[in-house]
Amino acid sequence: MKNIGLTGNIAAGKSTVARLFAEWGATVLDADQIVHDLQSPGTPVFRAITDRFGTEVVADDGSLDRAVLRGMVFNDKAALADLNAIVHPAVAAERQRLIDEARAGGVKLIIHDIPLLFEVMDPAKFAAVVLVDAPVAARRERLERTRGLGRAEAESMIAAQLPSAEKRKRATFLIDNDGSFERLEQQATVVWKALQRLR
Repeated sequence: MKNIGLTGNIAAGKSTVARLFAEWGATVLDADQIVHDLQSPGTPVFRAITDRFGTEVVADDGSLDRAVLRGMVFNDKAALADLNAIVHPAVAAERQRLIDEARAGGVKLIIHDIPLLFEVMDPAKFAAVVLVDAPVAARRERLERTRGLGRAEAESMIAAQLPSAEKRKRATFLIDNDGSFERLEQQATVVWKALQRLR
């Protein structure tokens, strides 16, 4: 079974490529979705987060208020380290469970959709890494348009991640999302076919 890493900085279009790969038959493990599931009310991760950060991170409906939590850790390295120490081991364990389940089911190729792959993982653990990239100006505009962020907040979120220029040097395959959806789909198709040929 081949494990493929799929990554890209915020608003680059990685989720669109993941959706295309899934439509074409890939088993996609979405790191963000795994985190959301593990942080559901009543889970050990949810309890550990509220124990560490207090009830102010709980929304009115009882779910985790991710915006409040993000605000608490954004410029506080110690708080972020505490959050990562809670979340990352649980995510790793769940990812391994899903990998084992897929292997037992005969899956030949898994796409690991991991936004911060280069920041928090060893890319050498994957048979290949696909990077989806887009110009900073385009990413900023998408954040402002689709998430309703102000210019300063969008720029700070972009600046918080490792620059894509560094990631481009380390990726196996590159998909540039700098044009139309049709162009993105064409590039994704080429990469998808290349992934099928990997040994």
